[in-house]
Amino acid sequence: MNQHRAGSDEPLLAALDIGGTKIAGGLVDTEGALLHRLQVPTPATGDRHRLMAAVTDVLNELARQPGWTRVRALGIGSAGPVDIAAGAVSPVNLPGWRGFPLRDEAARHPAVGDLPVVLGGDAVAMTAAEHWRGAARPYRNALCLVVSTGVGAGLVLNGRLHTGTTGNAGHLGHISVDFEGRPCPCGSRGCLEGLASGTAIARTAAESGWRPGPDGDTTATGVARAAASGDPLALAAFDRAAQALAAGIAATATLVELDVAVIGGGVAGAGDVLFTPLAHHLTRYAALPFTRRLVVTPARLGTAAGLIGAAALARRALPDGNRTAR
Repeated sequence: MNQHRAGSDEPLLAALDIGGTKIAGGLVDTEGALLHRLQVPTPATGDRHRLMAAVTDVLNELARQPGWTRVRALGIGSAGPVDIAAGAVSPVNLPGWRGFPLRDEAARHPAVGDLPVVLGGDAVAMTAAEHWRGAARPYRNALCLVVSTGVGAGLVLNGRLHTGTTGNAGHLGHISVDFEGRPCPCGSRGCLEGLASGTAIARTAAESGWRPGPDGDTTATGVARAAASGDPLALAAFDRAAQALAAGIAATATLVELDVAVIGGGVAGAGDVLFTPLAHHLTRYAALPFTRRLVVTPARLGTAAGLIGAAALARRALPDGNRTAR
């Protein structure tokens, strides 16, 4: 957590980061410094009321902080899909919330009162964070990816966050990169997420005959450790994931002329095991002259990105906050 201390009169932003395993809350200053952070486990199998009760608990704790009196807006980054026009969320891994009016429910909290409440998807929030305070900051056109259990992404175009009408623009995980590939739960086939997510990497490795070491770790983290040690089957699983990512990134760069692709999430923690084959495959897929200058870099903000990004969304609601990611 950033230990910078805001001035006593400085406005603050409240932030919620809602995912399948945790609900985090924080207070962030207008320069993007995370001043206070807390989290509770997500009751993922709970109904809509139990899930909202966990959100309320986080808001209750934030409202007890001395800085709450300086909060001027609340930003929420949530697992999706989201519908920012309706203020609703339908997270794939939270079945209790389907079309749940999260924005309005959060606004009913007594401590929120008349504060503006801004909702966005978690990958869009990460994108806003990385462009405001992280690896995408020097660039006007960016694709920021979260490669973890799934693959999420967001776009910055001409220096501004591009959310689309419903807030799902840049949903790279569900473009088809293998026309006859695996069926995807989204209803399509051969989606990038089905090849490049941590879940997909572990499955690809297992299907090829890879077996974990003495620690028995069959997750993508275990595959990454094996790949770093030179295991050919583990390396092949990461190469396949990198190829899918390269195809998706190159297609996006060709469509909208990107300057940078920022990659975060747990899978990015594999380091060179992922980034070396990704660079190789990009030389094949990003073939047009205007795509060859594309920079690919790891995300910088780590686990703080969700809260800083939610605050970046809320910052747009401030009187001088019509700058999306700057």
